[in-house]
Amino acid sequence: MQTGDPEPQADRWIGRGEALARLGVKTQTLYAYVSRGRIAARPDPEDSRRSLYAARDIARLTGEAADDDETPAARRAPRGAARGEADVCSALTVITGGRLFYRGMDAAQLAETSTLEDVARRLWDARTVNPFAEVRPRVGAVAGGSLRARLFAALARRAEEDADPRRRTIEGLRVECARVLDEAVDAAAGSGPRLFLHQRLARSWKTPERDAHLIRRALVLSADNEMNSAVLATRAATDGGASPAAAAFAGLTTTAGSGTMAELTRASDWVVAVRRQATEAARRAHEAGGLAGFGSDDYPAGDPRAAALLGATDLPADLARAVGEGEAATGRKANFNLALAVIARRLELPRDAAGDLLLLGRLAGLLGHALDQATNGSPIRARLRYVGPEPGAH
Repeated sequence: MQTGDPEPQADRWIGRGEALARLGVKTQTLYAYVSRGRIAARPDPEDSRRSLYAARDIARLTGEAADDDETPAARRAPRGAARGEADVCSALTVITGGRLFYRGMDAAQLAETSTLEDVARRLWDARTVNPFAEVRPRVGAVAGGSLRARLFAALARRAEEDADPRRRTIEGLRVECARVLDEAVDAAAGSGPRLFLHQRLARSWKTPERDAHLIRRALVLSADNEMNSAVLATRAATDGGASPAAAAFAGLTTTAGSGTMAELTRASDWVVAVRRQATEAARRAHEAGGLAGFGSDDYPAGDPRAAALLGATDLPADLARAVGEGEAATGRKANFNLALAVIARRLELPRDAAGDLLLLGRLAGLLGHALDQATNGSPIRARLRYVGPEPGAH
C-alpha cells in the first residue's frame, strides 16, 4: 500500500531497471524512446557506463501524473493499464537455457548449414514436402524505390491478390507462403537465375561467393525470436481473417517501426563511428543514453545468434574493435543487432542492408506465425479498457 505522496517528477532521474518497470517495455524499446527524443537520458555520475532517464518523460508516456502542482488524489487516480494483455499460443519458437530453438532445433546450429528455405519449411511445419517446388518466377516484379519500399510493395500486392475468404488447405497455404517469400526476395534483389534466396541477395549486392554464407546465416538467425508486437500483429490479423501475405505485412511493418529496428540503426551508427574515432564515438553514445547493440534481456548470458554470426568470419581490426570496445564500455556482450551491423559492414553492403536482412529473414518467421495461427492457433483473447470521457459528456 502507498503510504505517502509520490516523489515529484521534476528534475528526477531514475535507473534503467526502474524505467523499464514503470514503462513495461523491453530495453530495446526504452533505447528507441531515447533515440527518438521521447525520453531524455544522461550518464550516471556514479558510473559512466550506465545511464539515467528523466522520470517526467516516463510519467508522461505512461499516463502518470507528472506535474508538481497536482493533488495527491490526482496522482493516485488509476489511469488504466499502460499495455494491453493477450493470450497467444505458438508452436514455432522458444528461448530456453540461453538458446533459441525453431520447432525444437537450435537456431545457431541450423545456421551452420541451413538455407532460409530450409528454416522456412521447418517453421511452416513442411518438412516432408517442399512448397518452394511449386513456385515459379513471376513476370513484372516490383520496380523502383529502395529495397524496403520494393519489399513492402510486393507484400501489399500479394495481400490484395490473396484476399480470398474461401478456406484453403494447409498445403495450399504453405505454397502461398512460399510464393510470398519468393516474390519478396525477387522484389528486393531483382529477377535473375533461380538460385537460393540468399544467393539471389548476394548476387544483387555483388557479394563474393565465398562470403554469401554470411548472408545465409543472417537470414536464418533473423527468422524468429521472442514473442513481440510484430508476432501479435501477424497473429491478430490472421485471427481476423487476413491472408498470410496480409498478416505478415502487418507484422513486418510493425517490425520496421519497432524498438529493435531503432536499436539496429544506432548499432550501425556505432560501428561506423568506431571505424572513424572510437573514443569520441563512445562519449557521444553514452550521452545519448547508452551504446546500442550490447546486452539482451532475452539472453542475459549472451545472445547466441550474435555469437554464431560473428564467429563465422574473421573480422578486420576496425570491426573487431567496434565489438570489443563496445563490450568493454558496457560490460555486456554484443547482441544480434550489433552482429548484423558488423556483418553488413564486413560485406560492404548498402547503408540500410542490416535492417533489410532482418526484415527479409523475419518475413519467413512471420509467415510461419500466420500459418500456425490459421491452422493451430486458439482465438486471441485481448481486453480493451475504455478510459475516455463519460458517455454523454460535453
